[in-house]
Amino acid sequence: MGKLIPFKEKGSVPPDNVITSRPWEFRRAGWESGHFIQMLRSQSGVLEKHRKEVYENGAGRVYHLPPHYVLTGSMAFTIQGLFRYRENEEKMREVYYLAGLIDCIIHQVTPLLRTAAIKEMYGKITTLKAFLDMNWYGSMDQVLLPLDAQFHNESEYRGSLVKAPTMIELYRVIKEGTEEMFEILSHEYTFYTPGRGI
Repeated sequence: MGKLIPFKEKGSVPPDNVITSRPWEFRRAGWESGHFIQMLRSQSGVLEKHRKEVYENGAGRVYHLPPHYVLTGSMAFTIQGLFRYRENEEKMREVYYLAGLIDCIIHQVTPLLRTAAIKEMYGKITTLKAFLDMNWYGSMDQVLLPLDAQFHNESEYRGSLVKAPTMIELYRVIKEGTEEMFEILSHEYTFYTPGRGI
């Protein structure tokens, strides 16, 4: 029977590692990892091709990764929240907007936030955190995910935050900015989940 039907040897084809492809592409890592990893889709394509070759040759797991970002610190809590809502795009966008609000509080020097208006923003953040069941622990550092300069002009975004004359305008700039970032992350990056590998 083996002469009539060619059977592939077990392990010659890598298991499917796609968790979701939309709105963001999440994949299971084929290696030991304690953190989410963010990689350009073009680099992920190279990695997936290599992973297939490794399995076809019976070599086991991939041990060398193309250039990537390891999402640690506050970014780890951001990506965990996004992953939790991976099948609910509306809530994913809200999580990223919340991250944008928090980023503005901790990193942005804007005249508006030197007034009593900062209390309003804290209230908005608290409400959204409760609604989304989101928290960031430890010292707050970078909460927004990294974007390559070829896709996003960070200084232009930060400059527009400084120039916002009212809180309404500041919220609008953050919303539009995080929406643009969300789209870039959706189209240009792949995210590998932490785990023991497959």
